[in-house]
Amino acid sequence: MLRKQQDQSGLTLAERLAIVRQQAGVVPTASSATTREFAFQFSDFERVGRLIYAKAGISLAPSKQDMVYSRLSRRLRETGKKTFNEYLNFLENARDPAEWEHFVNALTTNLTSFFREPHHFPIFAEHLRKIASLRRRINIWCCAASTGEEPYSIAMTVADTFMAERTPPEVSILCSDIDTNVLKTGEKGAYAPDRVEKIPLEQLRRYFTRGIGSQEDMYCIKPELRRMTTFQRVNLLDPVWQVRGPLDVIFCRNVMIYFDKDTQHKILTRFEPLMQPDGLLFAGHSENFFHASAIFYSLGKTVYRLTKSGKS
Repeated sequence: MLRKQQDQSGLTLAERLAIVRQQAGVVPTASSATTREFAFQFSDFERVGRLIYAKAGISLAPSKQDMVYSRLSRRLRETGKKTFNEYLNFLENARDPAEWEHFVNALTTNLTSFFREPHHFPIFAEHLRKIASLRRRINIWCCAASTGEEPYSIAMTVADTFMAERTPPEVSILCSDIDTNVLKTGEKGAYAPDRVEKIPLEQLRRYFTRGIGSQEDMYCIKPELRRMTTFQRVNLLDPVWQVRGPLDVIFCRNVMIYFDKDTQHKILTRFEPLMQPDGLLFAGHSENFFHASAIFYSLGKTVYRLTKSGKS
């Protein structure tokens, strides 16, 4: 029997197997479990994983157990639930849209910065100049807007590109995210000094003002950039998106890494009819869509174009 078999370390085989599973991230360690406010079993984690996958398409790796516990334990306190099982039952049975929103917000990762993955922006600027010669309205969708740094980086690039134009094209940037909390921050457009420290001084002076009153220590996006943007919640798994095409550019960067290949393919299929034939899709540096080559083909540097448009 496993309980009685021991190796030279004095541990039973069952104990050694438990350690291997802990190190692999399959179950929480005993030390972490004893210091936790709420009991958290691997079955709880699996259940959370099923719910967030169904609701938002996010696939949780076993290594995310501590993150899940930390973020959802706050919801247990807020709702007065004593166990994860009680909270998850409440979530499923009450069908409370507000609590589902809190649940999704808690498990969404919002790592962002101004001009993240900077190699994309010269390509984007070149594309802007090209399409401005063809049409006077440019529509852009940033579908992981988070707290606004990415869409405002897009807006600054637009403004820089057409700075010398007497009659620049009309540009609209739809800024969406599944997390309603970050969208509120993005819509305000006010950032602490450490968030803007990597922006070149010339751009900082051109596109930001210092806040006043309660925002006196903040850097605030100027109105001319904010007028380009519209912030709204979009869940990429929802059957209907409140998104109007045709779109000249989609920024969908560092989003697909949270989805499995089937979910990615479904989303890319839905992007296709929304895009101009010559539109561009920008993905994150660790993402590739080779499994969807019938829809998009790579131009290099994680930039994609519709396959049906031809590889010219």
